[in-house]
Order: sequence, then C-alpha cells, then structure tokens
Amino acid sequence: MNSQLSQASYLAFASFLHKNLGIVLGSSRQYLVKSRLSAIARNHHYISIDAFLNDVINLKDRGLTDQCLELMTTNETFWFRDVYPFNLLTTHILPAVNKSQKKLRIWSSACASGQEPYSIAMTIADYKRDNPSAFSSGIEILATDFSTKMIAASSAGIYDELALGRGLDNQYRQRYFEAVDNKRYKNSMKLKSSIKDMVTFKRFNLLGDYSTLGTFDIIFCRNVLIYFDGNQKTDILKKFAACLPKSGALLLGAAESITGADTIYKMQSVSKGLYYAKL
Repeated sequence: MNSQLSQASYLAFASFLHKNLGIVLGSSRQYLVKSRLSAIARNHHYISIDAFLNDVINLKDRGLTDQCLELMTTNETFWFRDVYPFNLLTTHILPAVNKSQKKLRIWSSACASGQEPYSIAMTIADYKRDNPSAFSSGIEILATDFSTKMIAASSAGIYDELALGRGLDNQYRQRYFEAVDNKRYKNSMKLKSSIKDMVTFKRFNLLGDYSTLGTFDIIFCRNVLIYFDGNQKTDILKKFAACLPKSGALLLGAAESITGADTIYKMQSVSKGLYYAKL
C-alpha cells in the first residue's frame, strides 16, 4: 500500500474530523493520521491511504468511517485523575446536593476506558460509608464516550495490572475490586457490583443533541474541551448548562476554562481546588 499522504487528502480529512468530532489537527500532523490509520487501510486492502481517506470522508462504509474516527480520539485516563475533583465531591459538592433529598445524577461526559466514572462511584461509596442515609432516592452515573470500543471495555469493569497501577490506591483495590475467575483475564481484577451497577455507559458525541440526556446535578468534562475550537467549546458549555439546575456543578480539566460562557457559570474556588456553578 502507498502510505504517502497528500496534503489535499490530509486537509480534507482534517476538516472532516473537525466537523464530526471537533478535533483540530492543524495543517501539519500528517504523521499522526498515518500512524493511527495506515494499519486499518492496509487491512481493508486499500492501494493508498489517500484512497482510504476518500472513502471514509464520503461515508462509503459507515462502520469503517466510525472505526476511523474512533482511532483518532485520545483515550488517555487514569484513576482519580488530579485528585482534587474527587476531594471537592466529598467536601463540598455531594453535601450540597444531598440536602435536596433527590436522586443524584452525574455525567462523566468523556469516560474513555471508564476510570473517571468508576472513580466517581467509589468516591460516592466512601461518602455513603460516612453518611449512610445520603442519596436515599438513588444514584445514577451516566458515562459517555464516542468510541464504541471504549464503551464496551468500560462496561465490563475489568482492568489489568497496568491499568490498576495508574492512580489507584491499594485501599480502593481492596475495598471495591475482586478477582476475575476467567483465564482470559489473567492478572486482572473486576469492580464489585456495588460500584459497577452505579454506572451506565452510552455512546455519545459531544457535538450532538443533548435533549434526551435529562438533567444532572454534576457534570465532569475534564481534559476534553482543549480539543475543540472556540465556537464548539462555547456551544458545548451552553449545552451543559441546559442540563444543569441552578448551582449545578461543572468540573473541567486544570488547563480548561469557561471562556465564552462566563455569563452562564460562576467559578467556585475552595481550598482544595475549583469548579463552576451554573448561574
């Protein structure tokens, strides 16, 4: 297969990727496209990567296009990432929501391989250990991602030693995980049902329609908005606001802000970090 990627094909694909996922590649990241997509183009017997991208862009095979888009997403994540968002849940956000005595709903909006929503679930479980009557009306964590592969892997709730070693303290491993009785998952552990059952996984594109999602008390969208352009970022922040009640909490990544939507949210700065409350 000819793996040379022409500038015209690259720019056409970059535009297609931006329109469909919001990912901005810029004008000179051909190496990234080739490194992630050459193998799938070769496996489907294309004579060139240009021919492959032409079919992807023109939706000749919707399944193949979706595979291609998934391969271009970044799924970097680990347990209790940055620590402070989960401390904020325990010390400020969960106590405030618990006063309403309603069902708790949380959205992990780009869950990748599931560490974020499961970290949220473990944080809530710890909170309930200290506050047994909390959230008596129920708890629901919705975890979404564009990648069907990530959704399937996350739903299983099974992690190998490499994944478990990325940010997970032994106390959480001992308290909320158990051995896997399956030779296929050698040296892996699975989440106990008490944690796993809190989380529902669903495929979702953040550029899509939010109207069927309902409302949430808390939304996590951490280290995701950096991949969108300014207009798309503002649009997503507005859609999040429509899913939050007054004073509902939005948690972003450390390098992200509400620029473009600062009339909708107010920054809440506390000793352990910050989050944004809907006005």
